[in-house]
Amino acid sequence: MVSHSVWIVGTSRSGKTARLVEQFCSWVQPEKQHPESFYTKKSTQKKGARIPEFLYLKQTEPGVLVLAANDDNRRELGDRIVTSTLGKYPVRAKTPLGFFQDEVILFWPLLINSLSLKAQFPVRLRPETEQELATKLWRPQLDEEILRIAGVNESRLVRRILDLLQLAAYSGVHCEDIAQILARGLGDNTTTLEPEFLASLLLDWRNWCLERGLLSYGIITELYTQYLLSDRNYQQHLTKRYQAVLADDVDDYPSVARLLFELLLDQGAVGAFSYNPDGAVRLGLGADPNYLEGLAERCRVEILTGPPSESLGEKLTKQMVKLVTEPMALLSLPKMVHSIQTTSRAQLLRQTAEVIANTIQSQQVQAEQVAIIAPGLDAIARYTLVEILIKQNILVESLNDQRPLVSSPVIRALLTMLALVYPGLGRLVDRDAVAEMLVVLSRKQQPLENSSRLTDAINPVSSDIDPVRAGLIADYCFVPHPDRPNLLPVSTFERWDRIGYAATTAYNEILQWLEQQRSQQELRLIPSPISLLDRAIQRFLWNGSNLPYEQLAALRELLETAQHYWEIDTRLRQIPSDETTPHTTIIEFIQLLRRGTITANPYPVRPIGGARRAVTLATIFQYRSSRRSHRWHFWLDAGSPLWAKGGAATLFGAPFFLRDRLGEPWTAEDEKLAEEQRLRRILTDLLSRVSERVYLCHSDLAVNGQEQLGPLLPLVNACVTHSVI
Repeated sequence: MVSHSVWIVGTSRSGKTARLVEQFCSWVQPEKQHPESFYTKKSTQKKGARIPEFLYLKQTEPGVLVLAANDDNRRELGDRIVTSTLGKYPVRAKTPLGFFQDEVILFWPLLINSLSLKAQFPVRLRPETEQELATKLWRPQLDEEILRIAGVNESRLVRRILDLLQLAAYSGVHCEDIAQILARGLGDNTTTLEPEFLASLLLDWRNWCLERGLLSYGIITELYTQYLLSDRNYQQHLTKRYQAVLADDVDDYPSVARLLFELLLDQGAVGAFSYNPDGAVRLGLGADPNYLEGLAERCRVEILTGPPSESLGEKLTKQMVKLVTEPMALLSLPKMVHSIQTTSRAQLLRQTAEVIANTIQSQQVQAEQVAIIAPGLDAIARYTLVEILIKQNILVESLNDQRPLVSSPVIRALLTMLALVYPGLGRLVDRDAVAEMLVVLSRKQQPLENSSRLTDAINPVSSDIDPVRAGLIADYCFVPHPDRPNLLPVSTFERWDRIGYAATTAYNEILQWLEQQRSQQELRLIPSPISLLDRAIQRFLWNGSNLPYEQLAALRELLETAQHYWEIDTRLRQIPSDETTPHTTIIEFIQLLRRGTITANPYPVRPIGGARRAVTLATIFQYRSSRRSHRWHFWLDAGSPLWAKGGAATLFGAPFFLRDRLGEPWTAEDEKLAEEQRLRRILTDLLSRVSERVYLCHSDLAVNGQEQLGPLLPLVNACVTHSVI
C-alpha cells in the first residue's frame, strides 16, 4: 500500500522547507497541485479510492497542523505558507512545545478530572521563576554535604535537577521512572547524587506545582504526552481538528513528538516531514533525531539533492572532514579557504575585525553577506568586534545576544525608584544607584538631524542632570535608611546654586513625583509595583519620544517579567502556607533581576522594512539554529576545543534519555564518538551555508593563556600557504 505521507530527506539548503510549502499548497489547493505530486485530481480517481478530506477544506479552516523546530523558523515557515497561498488560508504555525502548552491549557478541564486537580486556571512558569521556586522548596534538603558531593553551587544544581524532569518528559519517561533510568545510566558513579534522592525532589516539585496550577515546560510536556494524548476524548477532538500534519526539521524535535505524529497518522491523517541528517542542532538539549527518523517507515521517502551549487559544501566537506578525522593526511585546502593566525586572542579579534572592515570598504563583499561564527562568544570578544566595526560605520547584528536586564541603566534606575517608593527596601539602595537614577530619569530625547538612515540610527539623548551633578545631589541630598530612604530638597546642599537651573528643575520634578507616589502607596492607591513601573516609564522615559529598540526591548521584558512574577505571587497567596508579604515579594523581585537571571534581546528579531545591512555575529549553535547563509564566513577561535561541543553545553543526563539507548551508561568512548559525529555535522552544515570564502581565525593562545589544540587545527595548518598575517 502506497503511503500518502511523505518523508523529505535533505542536507542544509537543499529545499526541504520549500518542498513542505509546496506540499501544503497541494493539500489546501488541490487544483493547483504540483505536477509531480502523488495526489491525483478527484475526476481521475478510481472508483472507491479514498480522497483525503483535507484536500477540499474550506479556506477558513485548513485543518493542517504546522510545526517548526524553533520560534524564528516558525515565523519564517508561517510567512512562506501565507505568501504561497496568497493569505487565503490562516496558518497557526507552532513549535512542538508551544503546541503542547496550548493544548494543555485548552483541555485543562480534562486533566482536572483525570488527575483530580484543584479547579483553577493554570499559570505557566518561566524558567527563572521555576528555578527560584524550586530552590525555595528544596533548600532544606540541599545542605552543604549535598552540594559538596554534587561539586556545583546551589543554583547550578537546582537547574541540573530541573533539566532532568524536562529531559524525561521529552523522552516520554514518567517522573516516577527517572530514578530507575538514572540508576542504570550512572551505575557505580560516586561523584553524583543518589538517583532516588534526585527523583524524590522532582516528584515533590511536580506535585507542589500541580497543587497550585503552576506549569513548567517539563510538566507541560509530561501532562500532554502521558495523560492528555492518551485520553480518548482528547484524541477525538485532535483528529477532528487536524487531518494533516506538516513538520519542518524534525531532527530537532523531542522524541514525544513522534507519539503525536503516529496518533494522527493512525487516525487517517497524512503528514509531510522534513529531516536533515546533518542537522540535529539540539541533540543533547532534548532532541532525539534517531527516534524521529523511525517515522520514515510510515512515509514515502523523497531524497533531495545536496545544497545549491554555489555553496562550498560539495567542494570542501570531504576534504575538511578527512583532515579532521585523519590529522596525518597530507591534504591542502583550496584558495577559497584562508586563515588569520596570531599569537594572542586580543590580536586575533583586532585583526579579524580589520580584515572584515577592509573587505567591506573595498566592496569585495557587503556587510550583510558576512558572518562571524564562534564556538562561544564571551563579552570581551563581542565588545571588541562590535566596537571596531562600528567605528568603521559597519553595523553588527548579534543573534540572540541576551544580556541581563540589569545591565541596562534604564532598568537599574527603575529598580532604584521602586526601592525609594515602597517601605522596607532601603538596604537595596545606595548613593551610586540614586545618582544613576537621577541621570536616567532626567534624560531628554533629541530629534534626529540630517539622518537618511532612520532605521539604523539611534536617537541621541541628553540629561538635564549630568553624572557630576547627580553625584553631588546624591552625596548631599540622599539619606540612607533601612526602612525609609529619602531624598531631601536640593536646597539642603549649601552650594546648591552650582547645580544649575536645568538640573535643579529636573530634580525637583523627580522629587515631587516620588513624594506623590509614596503618598498614594500609603493610601493603597497603587494597585501593584507593575502600575508604578508603568507610571515611571510613561512619565520619565517614554514621554512621547521614539526610544531606541534596545531600550524598548528591555522595558517590555521588564514589564512582562513583573506581570508574570506578581501573577505567580497572587497564585501562591491563595494557599496560606505559601503566603508572603508584599514587602518580601518586591525584595525578591529586585534581587532576581540583579542576579542577572532575566534577559532581553536588545535587537529586533526581524527588522521592519528592508533587511539590516549588518555583519552577523553568532555562536555555532545560534547560527545553525537560525538556518541562515552567507557569502563569507569567519570561523573564530578555530583552534578551540569547543568546536567539538557544537557551541552548546549538553544537559546533564541527556544521553540516558535517548529512546534508542534509554538508561544505558554513557562511556568515554561514547563521548568521543558523539563529538566526532557532531563535528562532522557542524562542518557539513556550515559549509552548506557559505558560498564563496571561509576564513579560519586562529590564535595560538586562548584567553586564559593556554595553547589551543582543538579539532580544527589541522584545517588551519592545511591553508597556511595563503595566510593573512
